[in-house]
Amino acid sequence: MFARTTTVRGDPGAVDDGIEYVRDAVWPMLQNMSGCVGMSMLADREAGRCIITAAWATEEAMRASAESVRDSRSKAAEMLRAEEVDVQEWEIAALHRVHPAGPDACARVIWTEADPSKVDGMVDAFRMSLLPRMEELPGFCSVSLMVDRMTGRASAAVTYESRDAMMRARQMGTALRDDFAAATGARITEVAEFDLAVAHLRVPEMA
Repeated sequence: MFARTTTVRGDPGAVDDGIEYVRDAVWPMLQNMSGCVGMSMLADREAGRCIITAAWATEEAMRASAESVRDSRSKAAEMLRAEEVDVQEWEIAALHRVHPAGPDACARVIWTEADPSKVDGMVDAFRMSLLPRMEELPGFCSVSLMVDRMTGRASAAVTYESRDAMMRARQMGTALRDDFAAATGARITEVAEFDLAVAHLRVPEMA
């Protein structure tokens, strides 16, 4: 499984309009594209930062979609009054669900960098040692891990049932991140929190 993320930094006052456009226009378009297995949108309403993720069954399907989604990406950026747009492509290395995300769900996203030669070991450690411990987090719903094997970059998104649950899990989550980074040699480059504004992922369990 593969994914393309579009990160838009725009006007906080335009986030709700951007969410509406992605939900009502982008998602129906993606549903009709060969190989698309879902889409999600994370939104930080205070910062005006949104991450739109489209998931694909194969790398070939993701590549083939590049030109077709260009116009909708530009329109979404326009709706969000974008100051900056960043597009990245990933392999979905792990996905584990315990509960479906409800209307109040939030996500904490962690970005890391590591030696590209150590990515396989990092993914194995994530699946075998970190996933079981994550199930103990308050309000834990699911987690996904995306990697770029060429650069060693990775992004993990942990979804919680509510913002309150995410806040209660903060200390435990920090300890898990620190232990994981120390064990794998990964460097944490950023941690950010978002509302889960759109959730239409049909990616199968990959734990």
